[in-house]
Amino acid sequence: MSDKIYHVPVMLGECIDAMKIKSDGCYVDVTFGGGGHSRAILSHLGDQGRLYSFDQDPDAVHNITPDPSFTFIASNFRYLERFMDYYGEDGKVDAILADLGVSSHHFDEEDRGFSFRSDAPLLDMRMNIRSGKSARDILNEYDEEHIADMLYKYGELKQSRRLAKRIITARSAKELKTVGDLLAAIKPEINPREEKKQLACVFQAIRIEVNDELKALEDMLEASLKVLRPGGRLVVMTYHSLEDRIVKNFIKDSRPEDNSAMAQIYGKSDNSWIAVTRKPIVASPQEVQDNPRARSAKLRVAELRMKL
Repeated sequence: MSDKIYHVPVMLGECIDAMKIKSDGCYVDVTFGGGGHSRAILSHLGDQGRLYSFDQDPDAVHNITPDPSFTFIASNFRYLERFMDYYGEDGKVDAILADLGVSSHHFDEEDRGFSFRSDAPLLDMRMNIRSGKSARDILNEYDEEHIADMLYKYGELKQSRRLAKRIITARSAKELKTVGDLLAAIKPEINPREEKKQLACVFQAIRIEVNDELKALEDMLEASLKVLRPGGRLVVMTYHSLEDRIVKNFIKDSRPEDNSAMAQIYGKSDNSWIAVTRKPIVASPQEVQDNPRARSAKLRVAELRMKL
């Protein structure tokens, strides 16, 4: 499967530059997807270099290109530290790359249920189709309050309670099985002038809930503190404000572990990270024109402080 069909990597050059790749370094791409970023990293590595790439989606394995420097890990990136410890790379990684966007492949595959632009079965929205509750399960099983909270917290929809009530009413008549069933239930509460934006927020909220995306991101970020070597880089590309806020605050607020008596009296030492860029990097106008999905991307880069 070609990367162009599966997913066009966003800000590829900017990501590679930010990682400061050395030919003999150790790197992790926690979002393999179509493999575009991983292949670019591998092109910079020599015989002594190593790349580990994570992806929990079984479809991603079709994009693997055999390379002696490459190890594919079929797992959620929240288990980053566990696997780096297993491979003996804990505290030795030179850079971690995370592209948090949903692959074009997921939107284009109607049976996965990620897009509201089809009447596909509402079967999944799971990145890992082998485990966990699907979107269909959640919409037909959660109570009204839980659905409303999900839509408000992850979709930032002001009409979340009205939307939840519509969903409950619709499913009481018949099980919600397709994207069309969901759209028919919620359309009366969607502002026609903002239809595309609001529907995108509904589907974003459901997808985040299905995949526990924000907690998984937090777990991965915490693991990066232990996985990276001092001076190693964290390169994260986000696509909506919820993710970007988590990454921004993590870089700003993280503190190195220090349980000494002095730390208890005077407080923790300086921040663990040095922000490489004061503001996030965004795609060029030309890239946005060529790949509209790059429009909302924000790239943040931080470097783990050297230990004194």
